[in-house]
Amino acid sequence: MKLAILERLKAHLDARMQDALDAMQSAQSSANEETKSSAGDKYETARAMAQNERDRHAQLYDQIRQERAVLDRIDPLFQFQRVGLGTLVKTTVGYFFVAVSVGLLDMAGTKVIAVSPQSPLGASLMGKQQGDSFLFQQKKCLIEELG
Repeated sequence: MKLAILERLKAHLDARMQDALDAMQSAQSSANEETKSSAGDKYETARAMAQNERDRHAQLYDQIRQERAVLDRIDPLFQFQRVGLGTLVKTTVGYFFVAVSVGLLDMAGTKVIAVSPQSPLGASLMGKQQGDSFLFQQKKCLIEELG
């Protein structure tokens, strides 16, 4: 299941990167196509707004690209003894995949929550092993299995 989760996350991030790239290119085209009118300030304002939009999408693209690079470093066949980056954690409240924060995934009927190691939940799981407990939504939960 870990390989399928990893592939789903990669596809999700690839789609988000493409959306950000398309939006960035569209905003750049918009900035380039602004024609100078008699009101010079209007031209400059519209061009600056388009440039700001392009920069915002470029920043988003870079953030997603970095998350995608995190996924590329994960070996789906590695068996963990302690929770780390790339661990599939089976608990008394469900499954968690420690990699990037994407949220809830439905994997053929099994619900998996993808969390980053920096998130509060991810941080509480890091370094734990099978049989350890952690808090999730003010409830004590048990780690049943690591994958």
